[in-house]
Amino acid sequence: MTNSISNPQVVASSERGSRLRLVLILGMLTALGPFTVDMYLPALPTITAQFHTTETAVQLTLTGTLVGLAIGQLVVGPLSDIYGRRRPLVVGTVVHVGASVLCFFAPSIAALGALRTLQGFGAAATGVIAMAVVRDLFVGRAAAVVMSRLMLVMGVAPILAPSVGGLLLTAVSWQGVFLVLAGLGLLMMLLGGYVMPETLPPAARTSRGIAAIARTYLMLGRDLHFLVLVLVCGMGRGVLWAYVAGSSFVLQGQFGLDPEWYGFAFAAGAVVLIGASQLNVVLLDRWSPHRISIASLLVSTGVGVVFVAVAASETGGFLGFALPVLVLLCATGFVMPNAPALALSRHGAVAGTAAAMVGFTQFAAAAIVAPVVGLLGNTSLAVAVAMTVSATLGFLALATVREGSRTRRFKPRVRAASG
Repeated sequence: MTNSISNPQVVASSERGSRLRLVLILGMLTALGPFTVDMYLPALPTITAQFHTTETAVQLTLTGTLVGLAIGQLVVGPLSDIYGRRRPLVVGTVVHVGASVLCFFAPSIAALGALRTLQGFGAAATGVIAMAVVRDLFVGRAAAVVMSRLMLVMGVAPILAPSVGGLLLTAVSWQGVFLVLAGLGLLMMLLGGYVMPETLPPAARTSRGIAAIARTYLMLGRDLHFLVLVLVCGMGRGVLWAYVAGSSFVLQGQFGLDPEWYGFAFAAGAVVLIGASQLNVVLLDRWSPHRISIASLLVSTGVGVVFVAVAASETGGFLGFALPVLVLLCATGFVMPNAPALALSRHGAVAGTAAAMVGFTQFAAAAIVAPVVGLLGNTSLAVAVAMTVSATLGFLALATVREGSRTRRFKPRVRAASG
């Protein structure tokens, strides 16, 4: 199995020492989505009070962002197969910057929710295109290794963003967070337009038109093995986002942490998540991405059951909540790079569209989990139940497929090189 499918010059360059540079660029791009969602989490109680609304209504602004990210994946992914990776990325980040500035002036919680959805739609371009670029250049174990390296940035972003937000709130209002996000979006636009390499040459791009896009999605929908792997990707993200969605209310409301200490406590998970993702590279020398993923999900399921019991009995206090969360985040650190690598390895010819389905499912799972945690009461038990159910569903899904099953190949219609 080769590492390249479309652009030997780019791959050769990465093999000569520029792979680290590529990983850093892609990691920064991928981090925009999680930062867009998470940076304002410490401000949720303040926003609730300022708009005289409910916690559930404010959490719907979080759900709106995740919905925007999910739908944006489905739009941008196929467009990147048609027009290349750079142009859709630049357009998407322009949308993100504009929506971020408008969020600063949002007059109501409804307006903020709508603008957050648009903001998420724009931010979707960075994540889906980063995954497509990885698949343009690498497959199999090599892709899993690169995904693990990307976790240095993209995996830690959902954990560190609330910490950054908490520190920002000591100096600016919650509206100021959105100006910082606009600045980040502008930086990503410059990276995508002038620094990131174009990894999909014109000769490898697919045909234009709604019919061609629909045909590709239909083909992907018929590959049951691919769909199962996509579901596993979503459930892995669901474990993480169950914690993200409820952490502000649990750590600040239930355990009494102020915004700054909440940020520090939340950041502790970053160390665990990063460590697991980098240990994954070592484990890949001995075990396959499939075996690592299923073992991690099995551990998550077992620990999750204990977590639910501890939370339901209200024993252990803060440590009774924090320790199971750290174990679950550790296990998720193995699933997050391996599951997408397995899924994308099946359809490299339409990597943008395949990455869109992976990204859509990940953010759709997050969009479902977030309000569920709210409806369950934003308690430690709500977080425990949501994390455990997500891990269990991921384990059961992955257990239904055999490792190394044959891939259904798809040859899309491509345009001439001059197109």
